Amino acid sequence: MFDLDEHVFAALRAGATGFLLKDTRPADLCAAVRVVAAGDALLGPSITRRLVAQFARIPDAPPRADVAALAPREREVLTLVASGLSNVEITERMQLSMATVKTYVGRLLAKLDARDRAQLVIVAYESGLVRARN
Repeated sequence: MFDLDEHVFAALRAGATGFLLKDTRPADLCAAVRVVAAGDALLGPSITRRLVAQFARIPDAPPRADVAALAPREREVLTLVASGLSNVEITERMQLSMATVKTYVGRLLAKLDARDRAQLVIVAYESGLVRARN
């Protein structure tokens, strides 16, 4: 048995945009490949739970200057991304067009020097913008 958390963290640090367990159903694997190929990140539900739990144990840090400098709507989009919402779900929640949501996500990636949505989630948790629900 290997330490799954260390494998997940190492993969994310190395640039992985997806991580699934080997018991993933074939149909879910195919869908995951499409999600990652479209530029989004995807983590299996149990991995997401473990990642959130790990970040919940990290002591509160002062907000990063780059997160504190975001416009209110950008912080709102970042919060929704960190909550696991897709672009479609964000458009519905915020009553914005898909193009506008993609623009916000693109700006967040650039402003926060993040490679993908997974890194945006990490930034949101590390900055204290969002917290794990207990």
